Amino acid sequence: MATHTAHVSLHEPSKTWEALRAEPAYGAFWILRVGFVVLPLWMGVDKYFNSLTDWPAYLAPWIVDILPFSAQTAMYVVGAVEIVAALAVAAKPRYAAYVVALWLAGIIINLLTWSGFYDVALRDFGLLVAALALALLARTYDRPFQRTGR
Repeated sequence: MATHTAHVSLHEPSKTWEALRAEPAYGAFWILRVGFVVLPLWMGVDKYFNSLTDWPAYLAPWIVDILPFSAQTAMYVVGAVEIVAALAVAAKPRYAAYVVALWLAGIIINLLTWSGFYDVALRDFGLLVAALALALLARTYDRPFQRTGR
């Protein structure tokens, strides 16, 4: 039976580790949360350096044609969005996971309209599913914003 550790305080590391060992869903929440912070942050920063790949090559030509700037400038914007998304997941996965899922949907649409990247689109669909799983788990393990009344 689940112990519902939804309100474990991060200020009590021993209780957090105990909850991670005792409740698999809580562990899954943290694996997904850390993953959706570290990986988009890493990929977002790399959009400025192109050390992992030539990121502008992943932008569909029709998108490049309608942009008022270069594909590399578009990747700078994409990188900034990914960095902000990573920080948002770190702060509030309950809401940010849905934003990440929408962002991934946009990436998938881009990739499906550019022949040769269907495998990457499929991988990103898997990431979209994982982002939705994080959003559902966050309903239990991340408290909603609280209104403060006077």
